[in-house]
Amino acid sequence: MSVLTPAIEPTRESVARFAEQFPAGQPVVMLNLLRFREQASYADASIAPCSGRRAYAEYSRLIEPILAGCGAQVLWVGKSFGALIAPPGEEWDEVLLVRYPSSEAFIGMIRSPAYRAIVHHRSAALADSRLVPNSQVE
Repeated sequence: MSVLTPAIEPTRESVARFAEQFPAGQPVVMLNLLRFREQASYADASIAPCSGRRAYAEYSRLIEPILAGCGAQVLWVGKSFGALIAPPGEEWDEVLLVRYPSSEAFIGMIRSPAYRAIVHHRSAALADSRLVPNSQVE
């Protein structure tokens, strides 16, 4: 059995590959698979301790205007109930679908100062995640 390394943030390489491979100007629906930490792990000790879910709720609150500003919208949020087909132990707490008008809009958002100012809440909240870009099949 292989053990997967937790993945929280996209790498420069994964963002570059996404920018190169995803069709320019096409809408992107990002599948977000989230597993929360029991206790959020903030690098800044001045932030009050809280659960991973609470830290992610703060990130969600703060990202709403950033999403709206780049033309994105949350399509669906749901609680996950295990997996029917997955490697052993790969289970998620929450699933989100977020639609961006284009890959360029998504990349612009994650590079923006506004996003960089709040992403520490997401990083502190998550034990593991997946972010999977999708386009509509024609």
